[in-house]
This record gives sequence, C-alpha cells and structure tokens, in this order.
Amino acid sequence: MKLSDFELDVIQYFWQQPQCSAKQIHQWISDSKPVAYNTVKTIVDRLEEKGAIERIGKDGRAIIFQAAISQDELTPSAVPSFIKRFFGGKASGLIAHLIDDDKLSDDDIAYLEKYLKEKKQNKG
Repeated sequence: MKLSDFELDVIQYFWQQPQCSAKQIHQWISDSKPVAYNTVKTIVDRLEEKGAIERIGKDGRAIIFQAAISQDELTPSAVPSFIKRFFGGKASGLIAHLIDDDKLSDDDIAYLEKYLKEKKQNKG
C-alpha cells in the first residue's frame, strides 16, 4: 500500500490513538502546522478507501475510525520508497546517514555489530 507523506502522518495518529474522528486528527495536526479541516477529512477518506483505516462507529455526528493496518504491515512497503526518495535507492546511504548523525548510543552500535555479524554468517 502506497501512502503519501501526509497520509503517513495521519495514520501514525491512528496507531497512537485506538479510536478517533477526523476532527480529533485535525486538532492534533493543527498543533504542529496550519491545515484546513477539509484537507484532513480528505486524507481520512483516502485512508479509508485504501483500507488503512476503518469505521467502527459514531459519536454523535462524528464518525469514529481505527487503524485497519499495523505499522509492521506498512513498513515493508514504506521503507523502500523512503530509501529511493532520499537515498537514491541505496540502503547504505540511509545507514551511513544514521551512523554519521552521531545519535547512536554504545548499545545501538553493539546491537548493529552483532546484527551485521549474524547477517553475514547466515549469508555465508
């Protein structure tokens, strides 16, 4: 499933909040950037059409939705697109960026070393 950047922003809210309306999402997004309610509602409608969220009921006149896919289900299709867009399709570019960013703790580095060693052994 392909989702736009804005659709990804919205679906993340559904992963954080088990049930919500388009109005609640609009309020959440409005805290970080100015966006019209109609824009958010359009994105919610698109996510429903794509099967990423589903209607689960109503609260007065508001339709309540929940995520129909998990982050784990979406990640395999989103990561290659992200790598292609920002790193020319090379995962090594992303990895180098993460390492060069100096935000890896010693535990992160130890984990990566162990992971890469195991990956190399399994290929050999």
